[in-house]
Amino acid sequence: MGDNEEKWKKLKHLLDNHEEFPLKYYFKFIVKSENIDELNELFSGEETDIKDSKNGNYKSFTLTKTVASSDEVIEIYKKTQGIEGLISL
Repeated sequence: MGDNEEKWKKLKHLLDNHEEFPLKYYFKFIVKSENIDELNELFSGEETDIKDSKNGNYKSFTLTKTVASSDEVIEIYKKTQGIEGLISL
């Protein structure tokens, strides 16, 4: 099993055993300022909050979404994997 598969399996187990779905989930990402448009495009129309870092080189991006299952949480994280320099919190 690859590292990513193991990571998703652990996250699914954690969510399934500690959360009750559906629930309002807060996704938080840190991204280079020049890549924020990629996140905005992925989640257009969703409830988001974007804040600049102290020096403006990075932005914090919070997505608030009601999700029905751990699989939906994981799919959202997987959607962001191609964004260069993205950090998921």
